[in-house]
Amino acid sequence: MDLTELRGKIDEVDDRILSLFLERMELSREVAEYKQKNNLPVLNRTREREILKKVMEQSGDMREYAHRFYSGIFEIGRAYQENIISDRSPLREKIETALGKATNSFPQEGSIAVCGVEGAYAQIAADRMFSRGNLMFFKSFDAVFDAVEKGLCDFGILPIENSTNGSVRSTYDLLRTRNVTIVRSLKLNVRHELLAKPGTKLSDIREVHTHEQALGQCSEFLKTLGPDVKLVPCASTALAASMASDRDSDGIAAIASHDTARLYGLEPIATNISNNENNYTRFICIAKDTVIYPGADHISLIIATAHRPGALSEVLNRFSAMEVNLLKLESSPMVGHDFEFMFFFELQATVRDPKIVTMLQSLERDCEEMDFLGNYMEV
Repeated sequence: MDLTELRGKIDEVDDRILSLFLERMELSREVAEYKQKNNLPVLNRTREREILKKVMEQSGDMREYAHRFYSGIFEIGRAYQENIISDRSPLREKIETALGKATNSFPQEGSIAVCGVEGAYAQIAADRMFSRGNLMFFKSFDAVFDAVEKGLCDFGILPIENSTNGSVRSTYDLLRTRNVTIVRSLKLNVRHELLAKPGTKLSDIREVHTHEQALGQCSEFLKTLGPDVKLVPCASTALAASMASDRDSDGIAAIASHDTARLYGLEPIATNISNNENNYTRFICIAKDTVIYPGADHISLIIATAHRPGALSEVLNRFSAMEVNLLKLESSPMVGHDFEFMFFFELQATVRDPKIVTMLQSLERDCEEMDFLGNYMEV
């Protein structure tokens, strides 16, 4: 047979597959109604394993592809059943309450907790998010979370990811353990400069102070200073600039922004020192209560899956079945578990779509752990 004839045969097979698929989905609907009536879970892992075992035994050399094909069918069937079975889980009630709290637009004022001192990149991010914000500065990320969690501040601004140096893991760790939610995020173009007191030459530098993320983002430039220059991490780039401006700090430089130099009477002795000129840091805005403002199109999750082959794939298949675009996936070791990991997810989706809420409910029900970190807009 030539190619046209072969494609004709495939079309005939596809027609039969479609007819059988629709018949199977109708049976899935009836199964969902039975499960709902009898309060049974959607997922039946034992039955799925039995079917996959039989399929592989009967598929010969195509066993691998048959396994993948049927796994996809199961995922689609579960997604369909979950849309039919609408239960009142705590997560659904939390989301519905959050949607009800939202005003017509994101607030432009309030008390804002920021890590560092005046001139920190977090302060710049806060000013861009809140045109009339009352900023309060704290010494650590923990203190920012404390201020928001205890109600001292309405919002908190923290870095979560850099385009050059990756995720800010300490922020993710705190998000997982604290009772806060993400309500907005912002991408800020970060342009680092090496700052020192007026008259200081590059050859005079003995120490460079800055945030540990900035050390990573400027690592190539820092190598050119030689092995004798000490690199000192500190809580923020602005705090480093404050230390470099001290009268007794000859030979100490800071990596910070150009605006920070003016604040602390420093001068740039090297500019554009980032490894990548397109250096962006994402900042998040956290709040104590879960609120979902209009325009929210990013969802952040932390998920711990069962420690077995295919567990992560099953989560990804659910996103695929719901046509959800995955923006971020990163693993992190679980403390106290040997070589077991949790995963950070960022999705392009909104909980204003009921199907997305149903999908999140199924993940919460079937995964070892799932933390819904928020549904928010990125600006």
